[in-house]
Amino acid sequence: MNKETIYTALLPQIAALIKGETNETSVLANVAAALHQTFDQFFWTGFYLLHPDGMLRLGPFQGPPACYAIAIGKGVCGKAFETGCTLVVPDVEQFPGHIACSALSRSEIVVPIFSKAGKPVAVLDIDSKQLATFDDTDKLYLEQVAQLLTNTLY
Repeated sequence: MNKETIYTALLPQIAALIKGETNETSVLANVAAALHQTFDQFFWTGFYLLHPDGMLRLGPFQGPPACYAIAIGKGVCGKAFETGCTLVVPDVEQFPGHIACSALSRSEIVVPIFSKAGKPVAVLDIDSKQLATFDDTDKLYLEQVAQLLTNTLY
């Protein structure tokens, strides 16, 4: 199956999984697990959440240990949060200021998550051990996952 077919099947499953749930940790944990288990090439799948101290703090994830905090505007996560735009990075070593939480990460996609009022509140961060894993298909469908989270939690 191609990625689009997989995402098309996964989106309604995620919507059903989180429908009516209000606990942020539980919802984000299950979404990270669903994505991570569906795509073998995802090395790390998780969330960084805006905290009152102005930092993005590690939230629920699947994969190896990760960085605890990322400053807004720093690295791929911080830049995606700051700009409010999804970033697809084919080679993390070519991204200025990349924060290497794992030396095994080679490519990355980061999708900002917004409140219903349009303010960024978190990011969905996915890493791969392979170069150029992510593309416009991932961007399209992961932004839909982020919208489901906005509708459910924020």
